[in-house]
Amino acid sequence: MRRDVYQAIADPVRREIIDLLSKEALSINEIANEFEISRPAISKHLKILNESGLIEINKKGRERYCKIQAQNLIPAFMWLEQHKKLWEGKIDSFEEYLMKLKKQSTDNE
Repeated sequence: MRRDVYQAIADPVRREIIDLLSKEALSINEIANEFEISRPAISKHLKILNESGLIEINKKGRERYCKIQAQNLIPAFMWLEQHKKLWEGKIDSFEEYLMKLKKQSTDNE
């Protein structure tokens, strides 16, 4: 089953895994050792990341290594960047509104 990138990055554990793999390829055991959750739970997270195309899992000897596929994060990054600008504008407008209310409040004292 092909999973959505946004579904994959929605979970904080998967975001932490992505962060770990952004530094270097790691074995599944090395990843599991970084978390206080069960190995099967880590395997489930890795499966979702793999199905979404965010990581690639390769077998080397008896170990399976995970490597990030960072280029597949680009569409999500672009979407977030687009919405970041929208929300920054709304936050700036709200901040201006609050400053106006504060000024009116001090003028009335």
